[in-house]
Amino acid sequence: MGWNILTFLLPAALGVLLVSAGIQDIRMREISNAKNAAIALMAPLWWVSIGLAPWPGMAIQLGVALIVFALFIGAFALGQMGGGDVKLIGALSLWLTPLKLLDMLTAMAIAGGVLTLLFLIDRRWHRREGPVEVPYGVAIAVAGLLALREPLLNQFTQ
Repeated sequence: MGWNILTFLLPAALGVLLVSAGIQDIRMREISNAKNAAIALMAPLWWVSIGLAPWPGMAIQLGVALIVFALFIGAFALGQMGGGDVKLIGALSLWLTPLKLLDMLTAMAIAGGVLTLLFLIDRRWHRREGPVEVPYGVAIAVAGLLALREPLLNQFTQ
């Protein structure tokens, strides 16, 4: 991977957008379409900056992201996730190789489980009724930030 300014700035911008999405999800229980669109639209620039070939590299990235997005639409249809969460996962999937994506999804599941447990404890502690609304964008953002550590930090190891 040849170093250029975009190979640092694009993942850094993605990190800022992920943090912003997590904060927005905590505050409002939604993630804006603008953030999700920005994440998705920056991915092709990332592909070019790292020298990913259109075939099969970019095609694989797009195909895997579409599969992941379709799977999580199922979770949305079952009422298990919000639409902003699904769009964020789909957009983030464009950035990660298939193996890195599996790592991210695993970290997301663990972070989501911990977050859900904390919200259940809080609900019981405060004796609240009704369903627990978990801001799953936080888990997605944390997992995405963990996945980003490699392209950001590897810039400085040579």
